[in-house]
Amino acid sequence: MKRKLFSLAIPVLFAAVVISCQKEKPVTSESNDTTTTKDGSKYVLDTLNSKVEWKGYKVFKSENTSHFGTITFESGDVTVKDGKLESGKFVADMTSLTSEDLKEDAEKLAKLNGHLKSGDFFETEKFPTASYEITKVTPSAEGDYNTILDGNLTIKGITKPTQFKANVSVNEGLVSIATEPKDIMREEFGVKFQSPAENGVIKDEVTLQINIKALEKK
Repeated sequence: MKRKLFSLAIPVLFAAVVISCQKEKPVTSESNDTTTTKDGSKYVLDTLNSKVEWKGYKVFKSENTSHFGTITFESGDVTVKDGKLESGKFVADMTSLTSEDLKEDAEKLAKLNGHLKSGDFFETEKFPTASYEITKVTPSAEGDYNTILDGNLTIKGITKPTQFKANVSVNEGLVSIATEPKDIMREEFGVKFQSPAENGVIKDEVTLQINIKALEKK
């Protein structure tokens, strides 16, 4: 059963996301990989209906607690060729990072959001965007997802290769991409803050899920 993602905690994290396209080997009869190129039809990110969901975790002696929320996108696009996703580029607005679980408590929400955007976590004044760059698109017939996306995730200026399983659809001028909930290690992206032990240990794992809608450019 799929976990609903929300994760940055990043400190998305989430991260965002630029997607630039690198050329891979051409498709052959021995490979189902899609060569990532910029050839094809351009689809522009629908920023109002696209987002990153994040979830971060704090561990106490007696229980696990979490915060979850969203990050919106600043820009992005995908390329489609012969009805299939070819490439993509998504840039997340890290200054939009917000918690959903505290939205009913304005004081606590402002405190958490401010802390996540500070130098302890994402340092959004210095690093206002995060990105994901797709480098390979591979059809998949196994499990709950029809596509494997390989790419480069960049957070706080640090880039790491990151693979997502995703459901991708191309239909009547609309491209939809919904990734699986994916744990990333925040410390690999320079997010290393730990609160005092009495306040609970903040886990390294942050869960991210990317939801994209893109409209064909006329």
